[in-house]
Amino acid sequence: MMALTFDSPVKELAKNPEAVEICKKYGMDLKDPRIMIVSGWSARKLAALPGTGMNAEQAKALEEELLAANLQG
Repeated sequence: MMALTFDSPVKELAKNPEAVEICKKYGMDLKDPRIMIVSGWSARKLAALPGTGMNAEQAKALEEELLAANLQG
């Protein structure tokens, strides 16, 4: 098992219910079917897309919360 972080593939984060909830809190809905198109991307790369509506502050907060949660995937 590996730690789930902001650099983990979206498909791995989507398998962990707690990671899904953390991401959703910051506007990244991992259960949105459109996400599957980029499921191999990291959450970091996805957050950088203009269409996500995430600013740098939100992305940093998401990164920190995922690290603090110490989730395994």
